[in-house]
Amino acid sequence: MAAKLEYIWLDGYKPTQSLRSKTKIEKDFSGKLEDCAMWSFDGSSTEQAPGGSSDCLLKPVFICKDPERREAYLVMCEVLTADGKAHPSNGRALIDDDDNDFWFGFEQEYFLWNPETNKPLGFPVNGYPTPQGQYYCSVGAQNAFGRDIVEEHLDICLDAGLNVEGINAEVAAGQWEFQIFAKGAKEAGDQIWIARYLLERLGEKSGVAINWHCKPLGTLDWNGSGMHANFSNTALRTAGKKDVYDNICEAFRPVVKEHIEVYGADNEQRLTGKHETASIYDFSYGISDRGASIRIPLATVERGWYGYLEDRRPNSAADPYKVAARIVKTVKSADKTVEDQVAAFAESEFA
Repeated sequence: MAAKLEYIWLDGYKPTQSLRSKTKIEKDFSGKLEDCAMWSFDGSSTEQAPGGSSDCLLKPVFICKDPERREAYLVMCEVLTADGKAHPSNGRALIDDDDNDFWFGFEQEYFLWNPETNKPLGFPVNGYPTPQGQYYCSVGAQNAFGRDIVEEHLDICLDAGLNVEGINAEVAAGQWEFQIFAKGAKEAGDQIWIARYLLERLGEKSGVAINWHCKPLGTLDWNGSGMHANFSNTALRTAGKKDVYDNICEAFRPVVKEHIEVYGADNEQRLTGKHETASIYDFSYGISDRGASIRIPLATVERGWYGYLEDRRPNSAADPYKVAARIVKTVKSADKTVEDQVAAFAESEFA
């Protein structure tokens, strides 16, 4: 029987990339990633190649069932140039985690958006709803807007085999969140992008758009949207002491600019020091502090400093591949510093 393979990739638009996809029909398809052939597309239509040399390649990297189509699969792809090299827009290729030592849990916030009113679901045509506060983890027609879409999205993500760990209504009206966890930075990004794709496609049926912008309501007193990145590696999972966590957190301080550059466009509108954020101009970390740049979960401390960290700065439109790549690089720099210190001590006269 013929199978539908939906090849999905990220275009080259700046500052925020968009999802693209097209369908390939394969006869007698095994359902395995290794049997997904390379494919090509017109990069001149996606800001990824000039018209005179427009072919770009799609390299399949992740596959799962497509629960909404018969005999169908979703295939996440990296974009390569015509000579087989990683395209400059390919954030996944930047991740240095071949052994899957890094585990990521992304908390993806978003707004369900009414294209006709250009406002979130739950907002009246004129004016605003009751101020935020009553909508977080809410229930009832006066509080929760778009639950039917959110619940269907959860079901199809689970049917696809994605590792969704939860959903909840968020602080603002029409704002929701899902959480995905994976062992391996690349797969965590793969699963977030597939889940985003499924949500976008689901919205098409009801004419509801998905607004990924980090501050779609501007300067009004409403929360923005983030994509908090919870992460760990062997060092964090087996630390057993506060010093390791301090050392890793401090490694983030001198590279704030490098992180903010890949944490999503317009983040200065969201990272104001208000609405559960730290200022974009500061760097801080603290135990159970949702107003810090990096939160050390209380559970990590209670377990004796075995656990993970949460970078609260990535925003809802950020590329999880680029976020993970930057976090991995910074944490590895801290690990290298510790290794160098241990080696230097071993060689010293005090050893």
